[in-house]
Amino acid sequence: MSTDTLLTPSIISKESLVILANNLVMAGRVNRQFEDQMGAKIGTTLTIRKPNKFTVSEGAGLQVQDIIEPSTSITISNQSHVDFQFGTTALTLVVEEFRERYLKPAMEKLANRIDRGVLANIPNVYNEVGTPGTTPNAFSFIANVAQRLDEEAAPQNDRTLVLNPKAYWGVTVGISTVYVQSVAEPGFKGFIPNIANFEIFMDQNIPTQQTGNYAGTPTVTGAGQTGSTLVTGGWTASIGTLLNVGDVFTISGVNAVNPESLSSTGSLRNFVVTATASSNASGSSSLQIYPPITTTGAYQTVDASPASGATITVISGASGANLTKNIGFCKDAFGLVTVPLIMPDGVDFKAQEVYKGISLRVIRAYDINNDVLPTRIDVMWGTATYYAELGCRLTN
Repeated sequence: MSTDTLLTPSIISKESLVILANNLVMAGRVNRQFEDQMGAKIGTTLTIRKPNKFTVSEGAGLQVQDIIEPSTSITISNQSHVDFQFGTTALTLVVEEFRERYLKPAMEKLANRIDRGVLANIPNVYNEVGTPGTTPNAFSFIANVAQRLDEEAAPQNDRTLVLNPKAYWGVTVGISTVYVQSVAEPGFKGFIPNIANFEIFMDQNIPTQQTGNYAGTPTVTGAGQTGSTLVTGGWTASIGTLLNVGDVFTISGVNAVNPESLSSTGSLRNFVVTATASSNASGSSSLQIYPPITTTGAYQTVDASPASGATITVISGASGANLTKNIGFCKDAFGLVTVPLIMPDGVDFKAQEVYKGISLRVIRAYDINNDVLPTRIDVMWGTATYYAELGCRLTN
């Protein structure tokens, strides 16, 4: 019976892990397959190879292609923990009481921290749909996210849409008038069913994007530009923060291409700013962007290089706007890795458990002076954007 169960290190760590895993929203939906390749050292970095891409050649002649070996990396640099202490009398509690009084509130905070860390990857995503300042309130908003992922040849499985409360309930009300009761009713109970191949979740931690104080009539300066730097002009002169990291823009006449067929999707290519930009006295600015402008080959991203004078349109929101960026993504768009920590000697008890790919450590000591038991629960983790093209923001 539970009243006879001792509160052992193993029980506490297992109970903590279950609560933590069940409270993860965004962090519970991303790739977590690389834990076994990491060591338990803060700052450890894992290089993750991406698939090579090739083009198809025609005719009998050999046309050898260079191997690029694209990759990304994830660094384990976060050691997050919740620390508390309790008196020896708490050891008389049954497991259920200890869970409610200590473990549940502690793990909710820890899960919240990890969730916010994974959501911090959103500014790396360059695809963006929605109308700035307009709450998603219809199926069409979800469909636009799905369409953009389809245009990027994203897998149909493991798709997730994470919305802030305003967007979540806006969509719930919107679908209530177009879906039959059996589909719409769950939304009013706090769960929207699978729609447009997305599992839909609410997360209060969805971040906002502060758009730069851009102004002017920006255009591309010079034809034939390629790569990750775009020379532009026409901005209002000497703006300190022209564009922020995470701001998204389009260029007239520059469409995205399907990564498999390399044919134009008919949608303007989105580019995300990867370094804060400012304009000089003549209104010029060199923008650092992703994806790079690539017009040929297996890694082609656009159907054409921008023309000189092509119009630049910032789509992240009005100058200085602070807008919510909900996110639709496939599982491999982002990664989360947790690794074991060292187990020190000389403590009252200690335990480390792994559950659903999450490693968690519990350590407790005894303070003889005050007859209390200081306890800490740690998770060592890192997160990164693996494939930005497998995500799409939904502006709110």
